[in-house]
Amino acid sequence: MLKKAGGNVGIFFWYLFSLLPFWFLYLVSDLLYLIMYHLIKYRVKVVRENLQNAFPQKTVSERLKIEREYFRYMADLLVETFKMISISEKELRRRMRMLNPEIVEHYFKQGRSIIAAAGHYGNWEMSALAFGLLTPNKTIIVYKPLNNPIFDNFLNKQRARFGSTMVSMKQTLRTVLSVKNERTITALASDQTPGINEVNYFTSFLNQPTAVFLGIEKLAKMTDAVVVFYRIERIRRGYYTFQFIPLIEHPKETAEYEITNTHVGYLERQINETPQYWLWSHKRWKFKPENFNK
Repeated sequence: MLKKAGGNVGIFFWYLFSLLPFWFLYLVSDLLYLIMYHLIKYRVKVVRENLQNAFPQKTVSERLKIEREYFRYMADLLVETFKMISISEKELRRRMRMLNPEIVEHYFKQGRSIIAAAGHYGNWEMSALAFGLLTPNKTIIVYKPLNNPIFDNFLNKQRARFGSTMVSMKQTLRTVLSVKNERTITALASDQTPGINEVNYFTSFLNQPTAVFLGIEKLAKMTDAVVVFYRIERIRRGYYTFQFIPLIEHPKETAEYEITNTHVGYLERQINETPQYWLWSHKRWKFKPENFNK
């Protein structure tokens, strides 16, 4: 009872905070950056190690520059995520703009569904909110549930405000197969870390062997859906574009792991272009191939 009451109080203040204007939220962000990076040094060690392993060819000063830019952006990302629970459709369309909406209708006219591989890059939460505005057809977002069911339920309701259907990872196959005769778009994270019992494949990602989910590849082959990359780009503070980059049009004709290596490789190229917008504070490389080859 107390846990539920505490969760509801937290949600109430979250909503009040979200009503503040962007200009004020970015003042809060500037303060958050100083606290996280310079005062408490939130996961600085993790970020520094990840950057060193990913970019050994860069100098220490170059990696430190990325590190500082990352923490500045993470502070922005936090306040923007708070804002999204009360943002209007008009404001959302202005700040998260789709560059090639015609591609959705292009594949739908061919009778094809779309699977969008997305990374934890840029403001993926705001892009998930805008996902439901793409088409009147069903849009499905696959997510990893939070440990707190109160916040998990609340956040998913907010993500679905503009029409998307939220589906937990464990329900993905059942849900996608249930609508296989409809034209749908399904978004899945391409850089999520598998659980220890779900590690079946390692690929090269950011200069190191990386355990990856094979869900995108399996779903694409089962449903013959077109695989695209869900590319988000930050234009300036609070403003983004996103677009679908076609990767695989005929998944059933691909070799094993070809789809997985393709979408992971595209994300890697984008990170190499502007690395500060990826989630470096995540412990992405917990598993090593040698631990699974015994």
